[in-house]
Amino acid sequence: MVENNVMDLVEKGLMLPLMEEFYTIQGEGFHKGTAAYFIRVGGCDVGCHWCDVKESWNAETHPPTAIESIISNAEKYSDTIVITGGEPLTWDMGPLTEGLKAKKMKTHIETSGAYPLTGVWDWICLSPKKNKLPVGDVHQKADELKVIVYNKHDFIFAEEQAAQVGGNCILYLQPEWSVRDKMVPLIVDYVMQHPKWKVSLQTHKYLNIP
Repeated sequence: MVENNVMDLVEKGLMLPLMEEFYTIQGEGFHKGTAAYFIRVGGCDVGCHWCDVKESWNAETHPPTAIESIISNAEKYSDTIVITGGEPLTWDMGPLTEGLKAKKMKTHIETSGAYPLTGVWDWICLSPKKNKLPVGDVHQKADELKVIVYNKHDFIFAEEQAAQVGGNCILYLQPEWSVRDKMVPLIVDYVMQHPKWKVSLQTHKYLNIP
């Protein structure tokens, strides 16, 4: 009975499978170099083979946590909150983001867009994946498009995705970490030839921080 009640709360977004939460420096994209509090929510079925947090995939391994506790922890550290995963849109982000906004915090999300967009966001980073494409209107609402480049075909995929975003969306190409030495020169050349794009690097990995 208790387990059923917990699952009901998770389905409503009042509890979330919390993998980890930490205060660090945003390492990627538009807000790189900025202090932020990260909330990593478990659960993802997108299945990127190069994912660096595969331990986030199975939501059942991460304890359902009341969003009041998550919000209380977050407000101790920063007014900029980044919700990531996993795939956070697996769950209803409405209650969590409404609670954060009530505390005057800025809400950012990093998502593949594989599930319908929920929540109230100040910044949406859309990082689409080939094997489970974005759904709904997330392209038009994205502030930032970040395409991970693992091989040359990803440049074609990036252009396909860029064609769907709004005119003010900032476009980033980011090398997949394990092939960065091979892909960085290709990305640099591509951005120089197609200057609507910018280069994103995982600077937190170079800084050796979370």
